[in-house]
Amino acid sequence: MKMRALILTATLGFGATALAAPVQAQTLAFGNQAEWVQNYDAVSRTQAPRSATPIVSADTLATTEQTIARYQDIVARGGWGTVPDERIQLGARSPTVNLLRQRLILSGDLDPTAGRSDTYDSFVEAAVRRFQTRHGLTPTGTLNGSTVRALNVPAELRLQQLELNVRRLRDYPSNLGDRYVIVNIPSATVENVAGGAVVGRHAAGVGMIDRQSPVFNSRIVEINFNPFWTVPASIIRRDLIPRMREDPMYLTDHKIRVFNHRGEELDPRNINWSSDEATRYMFRQDPGGDINSMGFVRINIPNPHGVYMHDTPARGIFGEDFRFVSSGCVRVQSVRDFVEFLLAETPGWDSAAIDDAFKSGERLDARLSRAVNVYWTYITAWATPDGLVQFRDDIYQKDGIAGLPVASAPGEAERVN
Repeated sequence: MKMRALILTATLGFGATALAAPVQAQTLAFGNQAEWVQNYDAVSRTQAPRSATPIVSADTLATTEQTIARYQDIVARGGWGTVPDERIQLGARSPTVNLLRQRLILSGDLDPTAGRSDTYDSFVEAAVRRFQTRHGLTPTGTLNGSTVRALNVPAELRLQQLELNVRRLRDYPSNLGDRYVIVNIPSATVENVAGGAVVGRHAAGVGMIDRQSPVFNSRIVEINFNPFWTVPASIIRRDLIPRMREDPMYLTDHKIRVFNHRGEELDPRNINWSSDEATRYMFRQDPGGDINSMGFVRINIPNPHGVYMHDTPARGIFGEDFRFVSSGCVRVQSVRDFVEFLLAETPGWDSAAIDDAFKSGERLDARLSRAVNVYWTYITAWATPDGLVQFRDDIYQKDGIAGLPVASAPGEAERVN
């Protein structure tokens, strides 16, 4: 049953890094499936600094422009070479460690005074954690395959990424709003911004490589608590019909009902699943955060792509490096905190009212008294004033830079642009 629920939300569900500090709401006991009760902060296991500067902002643009000059200098000096593909952890000794030290010094992750040694000491481990954090990798502090691949991307390719993304950042208006949300697809993160600073950061699940999340600007206007989920026709055809052929109890197990065009409920046993008959019907999943593909909340955003943001019962994805798992919509970690940010200026929706809405299990709608601007972006390289230079894989291959490694889903071969 648990595996089936995972398949449903990973395959059928539409769809920044989590705040390091624990949320007070984690103490609320709303049941085992409530994400604020569970701890999926695997993406936060690091002591590296977290910037309060939004990915899309005038400060990020200015710092990224300045960083280009620094990378031009690195390239002019011959770049940073490569590191052998070894698996090394704290306390180990290897000639590779000296090469790793020099590589981390050149990228600003290791202090030049850390010395030369073939021992993988705590200074190297901390530098590797910082590097991993900057590249969207789980900060283990251990030299592993994904870290070596990121280390060995030539400096000239990183320079090209920065130059390309500066142009993207310049396309955004100077006035983004006093309160706004940034969804950055390559980093699979969501940022809540108020007064020019990030006040909340969430890991996210975004579109699969063949079902990409779109880039657009809009406004968040409404929140649906305990929503129904109506299965889109594309998912009925591509996912639901094949599942029913394998498991005739799939719809029943996931509380999905079938209706004809007159609104009459049908018995799934009377549908010919070997044909395309099912595409003529409406499939609706009942509310319930423990199984509904949207979890406890749907966040509505007017847009021509038919996408939105939502909760998910498959919250374990937020601890993974690879979070390109939805059919285009965006799943949000710590969704209760996100909802509280969105409703902060809407009368009648204080923290207690939000808690009551979650607990009620009833369909409730909250219309924002003032819509919040939202920007779904595609930024693969940026720098912030605190000195962090961030890079992410060009997962949808929009950068067009040959030679960049692109992460693949677990179990699949690594791709190269």
